[in-house]
Amino acid sequence: MEAAQANLSSWLQAGCHGDMDYMARHDTLRGNPEALVPGTCSIISARMDYFPDAADAREVLADDRQAYVSRYALGRDYHRLMRHRLQKLADRMAAKIGPFGYRVFTDSAPVMEVEIARQGGLGWRGKHSLLLSKTGSWFFLGEIFTDLPFVADEIITDHCGRCRACLEACPTGAIVAPYQVDARRCISYLTLELKGDIPEALRPLIGNRIYGCDDCQLACPWNRFAPLSREVDFAPRHGLDQATLAELATWTEAEFLDRLAGSPIRRIGYARWSRNIAVALANSNLAD
Repeated sequence: MEAAQANLSSWLQAGCHGDMDYMARHDTLRGNPEALVPGTCSIISARMDYFPDAADAREVLADDRQAYVSRYALGRDYHRLMRHRLQKLADRMAAKIGPFGYRVFTDSAPVMEVEIARQGGLGWRGKHSLLLSKTGSWFFLGEIFTDLPFVADEIITDHCGRCRACLEACPTGAIVAPYQVDARRCISYLTLELKGDIPEALRPLIGNRIYGCDDCQLACPWNRFAPLSREVDFAPRHGLDQATLAELATWTEAEFLDRLAGSPIRRIGYARWSRNIAVALANSNLAD
């Protein structure tokens, strides 16, 4: 974890985290699992496929009348489902071996999920910085920190080779070098995390993406082998996989809160949602 911690610290010092102050607040905890959960001897890392059976992502991106929502956010929020499944796993383990110390995480604490999963043999870090496997990268990660002394799985070697598809596909050039992402240019950051106005120079590059961006994953050759998710929770809701910008622009705040109850989108709030749609509308032919 030391190398990953050093890389993270350098990334933070360069200001690449933008407004995500929480990344810096618990910097040292991320590389020290035992400091986060005293007594931790091992970490169980798990993945859950989420790519939904939805309208074709590339076709939506090519039609500037439509609103593009990142594939992971078309259905219900994954945090509750992933935590529930990990808790069930821990309960089954306790039923077999007796009580033991543990804590469950799903993108909810200063945890180096990708690095932990890489060390746990679930894949390698792709040049887009996400965890990547021979069945792609469309999956969520979760962990069980435990005081049980498990034997570590074998680490998988990098299989990106000389491929630069993700770097070349990034609309804003946020992947500034292999394995290095400047969040301040990333559309996912700009549409989800940025609290203020989106920089004018970057607005035209956002296109019709109103919540997140999947371009680096869509371009990755390994994702040709990614399976569709079998989870009902991840199926598109309220037609978000093929909604038009004009339609979503008419939603009131009450409609936003009601229709997106249980959705990860709800956390950005109505103001940012409206801001993103306004940028996308300005990029479309509808603005002419």
